[in-house]
Amino acid sequence: MKRVNKFLYDDIGNAHERKNEYLKELATLYTQYEETKDRDILHQIKTLKQKKRQHPYNIALEAFIKKEKMFLHQIKSKKKDFLRQLPPHLSKKMRQLKLQLWIAQEKKSFYKAYKHMSYEAVYAYEKSMIELHQLPFIMEHLEENEQELKEALEKKKHIDPVHETKARGALKKLKHEQKNKLEDNIRRLKDKRKDRHISKKALHDGIRELKIQCKEAIHVGSYELPHKSNKECIKNRKYEIKHHTKRKINVLQSNIADLRRKTPTEIERTIPLNGPLTFLLPGVGQLLNRQYIKAMLFFLISFFIYAIAIPYALGFGNYQGEGIAGLVSLAEGGRKIDKSLIFMIEGIIALLLSMLAILFMYLSFLDAYRVERDKIKGIRPKNWFETKTSVLEDGFPYMVSLPALITTIFIVLVPITTAVLISFTNMDPKHQSKFAWIGLKNYRLIALGEGIAGKAFWLILGWTIVWTLVATTLAIVIGFFLAILVNNERIKGKVIFRSVYLLPWAVPSFITVMFFSIMFSPNGALTEIISSLFGQQIVVKNDPNLSRLTLILIQSWLGSSYVFLLSTGVLQSIPGDLYEAAQIDGATAWQKLKRITLPIVLFQTAPLLVGQYTFNFNNFSTVYLFNTGGPFNPTKYGNLAGTTDLLISYIFKLTTEKQYQAIGAAITVVISLGLMLFAFIGFKNSKAFREEKL
Repeated sequence: MKRVNKFLYDDIGNAHERKNEYLKELATLYTQYEETKDRDILHQIKTLKQKKRQHPYNIALEAFIKKEKMFLHQIKSKKKDFLRQLPPHLSKKMRQLKLQLWIAQEKKSFYKAYKHMSYEAVYAYEKSMIELHQLPFIMEHLEENEQELKEALEKKKHIDPVHETKARGALKKLKHEQKNKLEDNIRRLKDKRKDRHISKKALHDGIRELKIQCKEAIHVGSYELPHKSNKECIKNRKYEIKHHTKRKINVLQSNIADLRRKTPTEIERTIPLNGPLTFLLPGVGQLLNRQYIKAMLFFLISFFIYAIAIPYALGFGNYQGEGIAGLVSLAEGGRKIDKSLIFMIEGIIALLLSMLAILFMYLSFLDAYRVERDKIKGIRPKNWFETKTSVLEDGFPYMVSLPALITTIFIVLVPITTAVLISFTNMDPKHQSKFAWIGLKNYRLIALGEGIAGKAFWLILGWTIVWTLVATTLAIVIGFFLAILVNNERIKGKVIFRSVYLLPWAVPSFITVMFFSIMFSPNGALTEIISSLFGQQIVVKNDPNLSRLTLILIQSWLGSSYVFLLSTGVLQSIPGDLYEAAQIDGATAWQKLKRITLPIVLFQTAPLLVGQYTFNFNNFSTVYLFNTGGPFNPTKYGNLAGTTDLLISYIFKLTTEKQYQAIGAAITVVISLGLMLFAFIGFKNSKAFREEKL
């Protein structure tokens, strides 16, 4: 048996002496043994345990428990008699409160004599005292409101039509008077405005205030109508009965919860056993801990585990797959209509459901274990009111995030996992319906530049990096320069300039790219202008270097608008005092730009600028719409890519046009890891990240 502690601890952390004399004596002997290591004390402990039933306290405690059972049984049997004696006109809520008050009175009388026996008796007695103190006020409040509601409902039946008609006439007269009064007051205000005694704004505000006063006076006068006044009274009384009574009962429950936190519980067990019992069947531990509503919720989780998650993982309820086993076999040796991709997706879903089931089992175990461990220390398990309050307050972020988590699992995580797993298969034009696992072969082909990937991968990767760095950096420089230019106080017509600079961002990018694609075609206007300038036929879309340069310039222009907008917002928020102080210190324009403007702008926009680099790395539309990745050079790039293809367009051609999904997925995984590493390094090295602004 594990050592018994001499003291108990409540939920707040206060220490309490044990009321169980047997356990107190046992704890004292354990303490003496730890100090002296005397074997005679071990013999005393063994003897005490053997004569546990003969211990005077245990005999008295057993007698108390029997009396308590008889008392509670009597209470249960007398309930119906007590309710039968209550007046039949009482509401259900009032009957419940009277019954609760009667039970509290009975418990107070019974447990008062046994407070010295156990903390359970102390808790029952103190709880009954709280109920006896607060329930009469709740009942009085409820009785008053129910009586007023009853009177109002009775009065509704006897409203005098003549009185109602007179009241309506008086209200009509009041409306007329208030309208005339409003017109007179407005006329006076307008006269004051004509004489320039008040401003135009004061006139407007005064008229609005007068209209509000007129409306309020009519609204107050409308309550002189017997029917409306009665209707409002009934509405208020019903609200008081429903909500205010509930609020007062919640205050009572809150006070009882405070008592639970301050009053320890005492059990003989020293090792938590309910946690392991609940691992395979969530809800059992909660049931053993006497948290019945929580147990019901965890039993629903058990239903999900054993009726949905496990059967699906074993293949029951799958469309074609075999659950987790299908993820291994990938329909190998299956029917002609079976598809490996469906087996894979259903296997991934089965695996995720299994992981959720294990997570729920662990959470159930952890909850039951912690409750019982705290109970051994002396902390009472939370009742349903405390649990509900805790969930609504502390668990609110998790409750709100749960739908997003489920969406992320099945809409984001499943496709990503599928793409990663496909990269370890041989899915290609010859293996579309049925494919198999091939391990790291696709990654080996990429690393060595062999197979379908060939040398084209590394050539495209090099161009993608150059494109990303040059096009994005140039867009940032152009956007920042234009923002500084427009922000200059000496520039006139800023609205026009800002509108022009924002056009590339406002106009859909695919329209701009298609426009330049047409203009740079062999018979396009820009092609003819360039050819006439240089005296020879120059077709940009047929020259790899010119195509790349053109794409960089187009993307720089398209991306500059976003950076211009970001920089303009930051520049306008920089205090002018900084520049004035720098001017007094003799700083040049370059020094002000270097020491004030650039640090502030980069501090605010650095995280977004890092995002621009990652966006351009995967900028599919600009490259593909301009020249579909051309011009093409089969000797270097094969038949799968062109000289201006980025990795993203290369993957598109591999997977969608040529059906090489496996190698395409492998390339996707590689560049995704690279981009995540780049974004992490970029964010980590930004000043905003280091100063914990992100």
